Parts: sequence; C-alpha cells; structure tokens
Amino acid sequence: MRRVVRQSKFRHVFGQAVKNDQCYDDIRVSRVTWDSSFCAVNPRFVAIIIEASGGGAFLVLPLHKTGRIDKSYPTVCGHTGPVLDIDWCPHNDQVIASGSEDCTVMVWQIPENGLTLSLTEPVVILEGHSKRVGIVAWHPTARNVLLSAGCDNAIIIWNVGTGEALLNLDDMHSDMIYNVSWNRNGSLICTASKDKKVRVIDPRKQEIVAEKEKAHEGARPMRAIFLADGNVFTTGFSRMSERQLALWNPKNMQEPIALHEMDTSNGVLLPFYDPDTSIIYLCGKGDSSIRYFEITDESPYVHYLNTFSSKEPQRGMGYMPKRGLDVNKCEIARFFKLHERKCEPIIMTVPRKSDLFQDDLYPDTAGPEAALEAEEWFEGKNADPILISLKHGYIPGKNRDLKVVKKNILDSKPTANKKCDLISVPKKTTDTASVQNEAKLDEILKEIKSIKDTICNQDERISKLEQQMAKIAA
Repeated sequence: MRRVVRQSKFRHVFGQAVKNDQCYDDIRVSRVTWDSSFCAVNPRFVAIIIEASGGGAFLVLPLHKTGRIDKSYPTVCGHTGPVLDIDWCPHNDQVIASGSEDCTVMVWQIPENGLTLSLTEPVVILEGHSKRVGIVAWHPTARNVLLSAGCDNAIIIWNVGTGEALLNLDDMHSDMIYNVSWNRNGSLICTASKDKKVRVIDPRKQEIVAEKEKAHEGARPMRAIFLADGNVFTTGFSRMSERQLALWNPKNMQEPIALHEMDTSNGVLLPFYDPDTSIIYLCGKGDSSIRYFEITDESPYVHYLNTFSSKEPQRGMGYMPKRGLDVNKCEIARFFKLHERKCEPIIMTVPRKSDLFQDDLYPDTAGPEAALEAEEWFEGKNADPILISLKHGYIPGKNRDLKVVKKNILDSKPTANKKCDLISVPKKTTDTASVQNEAKLDEILKEIKSIKDTICNQDERISKLEQQMAKIAA
C-alpha cells in the first residue's frame, strides 16, 4: 500500500542564510570549551561571547549593525574570567545576564541605541556560587527572577530587583548540571546532569517531582527542555555513541513516549523550541546543519520535517524570540549561526503565495510584559505568559529601567537605589541636599541623552555620506 503523507503546514519549511552584507563579520567568537550557545538574540540586539584577554567579554550589537565589526567596537567586559553563558531578559530588551568562570553572575543594562563605550559596571553582581557559573536563565513570566547554575552542582534563583539569592537548590544534583529549562509558566524546572539523570524540580517547594535515571545511556552531555504541554524533550547519546532524541511524560518517566536514534556525531545537540508551532530545531555543536521536527499528539509524536545544511560548522547559535520575526515574509524562526570569525543569520520560512497575515502560522505569542512580580512568584503564585498578537508586526515599547534596591543589613541606614545608568545616589539626611542631588542627576542625564542623540544623528549622516560615496564610486 502507498503510504499517505502526513498533513502538516510545516512540511515545506525551508532555511536560507542571508547575503554576506547582512552578516556580522570579523568577530572573534569565544573558544572556551563549554557547551552553551555563545549567542543570545532579541528584537533589538544580538549578543555574542568573544575571545578576550585578561577576563571575559561579550559583544552587544544592534541588529542593524551588520557588516565588518571594528576591533575597537565597545564590549561588555566586567567579568574577570571567561563568560560562559548569556541570556536576554524576556521582559526588558535592554537587560542581559551573564555567567562566568569567575563564579559570579552579572546583570547589565544596555543603552537604548547600543554601546558607545565599553561597559564595565553591571547594574548588579550576584555572588553565591563557589565554582564557575555555566548557566543563566530568566524566568519566563515573573519580572526580575533569574536562575543560575554552576559547577558547584547548585542552582540559585535570584530576585534581581533586590540582588538577593532567594532559593538555593544545592543538594539535588550529585554531578555537573548540563542544562536547566523553565516550563511554560515558570512553576517547574527540568535539568539534565552528568549523572545521566533528568530531573523535574519544583524550585519553591525545593523537591524533585520526577526523575529518570539513564534517560540516555551514553556518557556525553544531554539536554532537557520543557514543552508547552508539560512534556519533557531530551537529546543525548546511546551507549554506542549514537545521538538520540526522546520525549517524556513527567507523570510517568519509566518509558519515553518516543525515542529516536539520529546519527553518530559527537557534537552536543542544542534544542531550540517554538511553543507556538510545536517545532523543535536541533543544532549540533560542530555540525553544519539544523534539523527540525514537529511534535504532535499522534504516533510517532516526533515527526522529522527537514534539514537545513550549509558548508561551515557552527560554533554556537542564537535564536530570535517570535516577536522579532518578519511576519510579512512568513518567517517562523531566525537563527544566528556563529562561525569562527562571523555571525550569520539564517531565516526559516513557510512558503505561502499570499502576502496577507497568516494567522495559522502566528497564533498569539508571549509578549514582553511580565505576568507576575518577583515577590508574587516567590510567594507561590503562577501565571501563564501574557500573549500579544503579531498581526500588525511587533513594535518595541519603551523599556523600564532596571532598578536594584538593595536590602540593607544595617537597619539604621536607609536603602540606596541603583539607577539604570549605574549612578548610585545615597540619600542625604536633609531633604534639601537630596533635592539638589536629584536636580543635578537630572541635568547629567539630560546631557547624556543629548550627547547620545547627537551621536545617533552623526551616525546617520555618516552612513548617508558613505552611500553617496558608494554610488559615485560605482
């Protein structure tokens, strides 16, 4: 009998790398031996961990700043050891967290138009790990809640708004943690560890809800991520070093819902998941391809769609949130592939004849508004992401500045506020002095803003002149 082809609107998704002039060139991508993605993207900026002498640094480039990146381009360089992982805050496109070999987590506020000077002072430094910090992950729905995991086998959940560690899960993992993933509403986390166990953990109750020993039998690193329906998707290796992917139900982890063998390559498979379309993209470190699969309720549950292949191997990969995509071109995913010396965007598209908005491809997606405050989440509340429609495209709003209000150990002293521009203002005892200070501060901020505006205008003028020169030369 002839096999009927499965119906799916994503069967013909195809990937395409952008032209050379739309790549980010001459970037010294980090060579540190760590299995993170080295790249983080949001609708405003692309951040890339780079090689840096005497410490750790990463680049933050506005998306439109393509072409050759000058060696003197400013970096974010406050860490004293190599940076291992970076993650943009889902609720503020100018705030990024970084974890480093120097055992600290730092949270940075990037100026609205990108960096004009190197940034060395973070808004807040989070100290609590005793070994290097290889994983940072923001809470999907609660404002200012950040998770970090280190090689001390501990997971710490921070309230960035106060700079405090509120939960410390230090006795749940006996070996190195490979990755951590929040579920859709941020009530649970799942982890993959070197002891070959996949664990589902309730962080606020500090208890393991479910675990599976030897989820993948091989010794090489695993990855585990939550799907929107609460199932867990894992990648790993078989005993024969074949790469595998598996789907698990946390309510019954005895047997996987599905288990597929893939190939015998030794690169770790990094999974990127789109909850709106139920597509998982697998990018192997050192591979030159991206495979993608659709997850459904019908057997075999994980359906292979296609592979995007290129010539160059990938050192890392960034994944754009849905609100940063071009809905008019039926773009359903955009990756930022790291080569040795450049970053190349790759666009995944569903071919459609119509130019109209395709509402079946773009259901309402998670927007930038936080559903909960940090305190509410720590008290036990849960909330799904606040969804937005992409029908008229996503217009980034004005971001709130990240303010850190330190809880003071000495109750006699009033607390000091940290402003976004990293100027801390100690409160004076007399009101007049504080009023004067605030007036001065406003003056300085106005001056900074006017200087930034001037720089922007000059940039535009320069690019116009360059275009005129190019036309004359042509």
